[in-house]
Amino acid sequence: MKRTVILIVLDGLNHEVARHALGHLQAYCAAGRGALYKLDCELPALSRPLYECILTGVAPLDSGIVNNGVSRPSNQRSVFHYARAAGLSTAAAAYHWVSELYNRSPFVAARDRHTEAPDLPIQHGHFYYADHYPDSHLFADAESLRLRYRPDFLLVHPMNIDDAGHRHGLDSPHYRNAARQADILLADYLQGWLEAGYQVMVTADHGMNTDRSHNGLLNEEREVPLFVLGDAFSLDGYAQPKQTELCGTLCELLGVPHDKPFCRELLA
Repeated sequence: MKRTVILIVLDGLNHEVARHALGHLQAYCAAGRGALYKLDCELPALSRPLYECILTGVAPLDSGIVNNGVSRPSNQRSVFHYARAAGLSTAAAAYHWVSELYNRSPFVAARDRHTEAPDLPIQHGHFYYADHYPDSHLFADAESLRLRYRPDFLLVHPMNIDDAGHRHGLDSPHYRNAARQADILLADYLQGWLEAGYQVMVTADHGMNTDRSHNGLLNEEREVPLFVLGDAFSLDGYAQPKQTELCGTLCELLGVPHDKPFCRELLA
């Protein structure tokens, strides 16, 4: 069954902070209209490798995107590729590394910041390149894309939580408040997305440590949230999803052919 899907990747959000700081998302869970799962990110716990993992289902050792400095197009098939092959439309409001992975590399701001390219995997995009680019602007960018193009698959990827973590560390009010602010911003859009028929997944690439970094094996670096909202999900709370299963699960929701692993237990 074909459905429309929005994936939100809250960059750098640790699971425990998500559990206690995202009050609006937790209200959906308490009302039985959403569910929160915990998953371990793949290694290394770095952003560009894990964007690739989330969007292709391929772990960094196998994708070759093994650190943030590997700046080249992905050689894997992503959810954007599967959606386009099935005739669906795609959009992203995201950090410019996503554009480099799936559209064009290197990123040229004058050409790629605002993308309108029907033949590329990400057809419609607003891509930013400053880590402190305000989350409020990013969510507005995403909603603009949704209203203008009605994409079947939309990626929303804000950076301010990660930026606060690198500046101030995991155990800081700045980091926790950045997470709370993202939840408040989501509250402005989430109900409208659900009423428009979108299935919504909210996750993170990696967490954060008290050293103001991430790349290791600490729970606070690897444990990330996965919120799911929409009538396509089982919401039973017993699934044990893997980060490598997110791409395939997104493809299942979109109803497109794919060859990726997916978490059947997440789905109704």
